Amino acid sequence: MSDTPIVKLSLETLRGALQQVGYRVEEVTDPVTHLPYLRSATGGLAFDVRPGNRLSDADQSFVDVAFTAILQVQGELPLEVVNRWNTMRRFARLQLSQPFLVLCLDVSVAGGVMPNHLRGQVEIWDRLVQELITYLREELRQLSARNGAAPPPSEPEAQERERAAAASPKATIQ
Repeated sequence: MSDTPIVKLSLETLRGALQQVGYRVEEVTDPVTHLPYLRSATGGLAFDVRPGNRLSDADQSFVDVAFTAILQVQGELPLEVVNRWNTMRRFARLQLSQPFLVLCLDVSVAGGVMPNHLRGQVEIWDRLVQELITYLREELRQLSARNGAAPPPSEPEAQERERAAAASPKATIQ
């Protein structure tokens, strides 16, 4: 690794940094904004790497980037699950905007950073994505157990719950 500080990013330098730690990376173009960005995956979960604040130079470089993974939520996901993640983890934030759950990590090289710092940020991202998958599986399992652990209802209550359950599906994440 070089000892030269990184003071700006490009899609090519990001692609190289991701490939150096073993990611497959493709460049795609946003169909609405017509801006290029990178797409990759870890642990079976796709994510995007989108450029942030552009510099004024002609080479289309930028000083920050957002790593984002978007999951689709089917049914209701309590906001307390999202808030608990955000209070227990640093660096990345989770937000719910029905029907999507978004994990986002901002990485900045403003002022200059060493290449190992950028690699470290990619490793933090990878770790957080893996933790998110585990966290959501456990939280959804606990939600299902809590919803199914109530004492047996009377016959009219049971029929009403069955109708309500059919009308609102349990939360699942895809």
